[in-house]
Amino acid sequence: MMPPTATATAVFLSAAPPSFSTRRRRSRLPAISASLSPSSSSSSSEEPLLVRAARGEDGLPRPPAWMMRQAGRYMAEYQALAKRHPSFRERSENTDLIVEITLQPWRAFAPDGVILFSDILTPLPAIGVPFDISDSKGPVIQSPVRSEEQVRELVPIDLDMLQFVGESLKILRNEIDGKAALLGFVGAPWTIATYVVEGGMTNTYTNIKSMCHTAPDVLRSLLSHLAQAISDYIIYQVNSGAQCIQIFDSWGGQLPPHVWEQWSKPYIKQIVSRIKKECPHVPLVLYINGNGGLLERMKDTGVDVIGLDWTVDMSDGRRRLGNGISVQGNVDPAFLFSPLPVLTDEIHRVVKSAGPKGHILNLGHGVLQKTPEEAVAHFFDVTRSLRYDTLFQGSVAEELQPVA
Repeated sequence: MMPPTATATAVFLSAAPPSFSTRRRRSRLPAISASLSPSSSSSSSEEPLLVRAARGEDGLPRPPAWMMRQAGRYMAEYQALAKRHPSFRERSENTDLIVEITLQPWRAFAPDGVILFSDILTPLPAIGVPFDISDSKGPVIQSPVRSEEQVRELVPIDLDMLQFVGESLKILRNEIDGKAALLGFVGAPWTIATYVVEGGMTNTYTNIKSMCHTAPDVLRSLLSHLAQAISDYIIYQVNSGAQCIQIFDSWGGQLPPHVWEQWSKPYIKQIVSRIKKECPHVPLVLYINGNGGLLERMKDTGVDVIGLDWTVDMSDGRRRLGNGISVQGNVDPAFLFSPLPVLTDEIHRVVKSAGPKGHILNLGHGVLQKTPEEAVAHFFDVTRSLRYDTLFQGSVAEELQPVA
């Protein structure tokens, strides 16, 4: 399951899928060796295109591309697997199934990024917050955390409970063998807290928003605990093979900008600061659904890449952020239901608007259910055919400074 950019219960060439028994043998591979991590002696040109674009390197031939919710319900192969394994918790917490589902779109479409099939709520039991998933209600937390006593009962993240994540990343890193970037992901503290406080999905966020005023110290303690746990979880993913991490503040866009500045941004900054110290080679992407009013504030978190949703014009987003930070996005997922020439034109428009540097092509939200697989294939085929030197032939790249 890709992270819940709209719901917490939906998640992100030639070889046939290996048998489960083969994958089990591979799952006993040793921990990723130091030779797989970037070093001062390795050339950046040997790193995946996506990682280099995230860092804003010059001279790349084209933008890399991947899709949020890249693995999942729109694929017939996934639907067949889900019938055999109807429990989402099983699909997202079993190493064999995680690896298989993650690799399905990579084998089918060869994206430049392969994102772990998981969910932002996956680490909750490891900090003492059990949850269930209901077919009708989505994630359900039976005992929402709303008091200081409940916050004190939370525990430091137990990474031993998340070995299926680390093991899956190690296998995937070896499977893709440098042909794409391996992405991990986490939820931002505010977004995770919305589930923990509300007890599941919500359309109003009344409990957690009211806590900002009625129990601010409790909420700060909860967010601080989550920031520490999420930082540990990111480092665990990186040590297991993730080469880029996306932070989903999926519900941050439900806050007025000045409230996000107070209740979400500081905890994201706390995470970014620690990761930059302990994993300086790993780019960080920040995505917020409905982020048009937050772009400048998002940049101040210190991340390497800002993900734009499809409601932000890419040209305007680039103008507001400047060229000193990379951007990701932002084709409207509905364009994948359009005639293929229309989709081609939109891809070209977005890429030209983003400029010839520091751009990761993606959707502005996750792949929608019932999206034609032909359109997904076309999206990646068109991207692979792009060349910056052709798209920007005869033009001089404008050095944009962020809007004051």
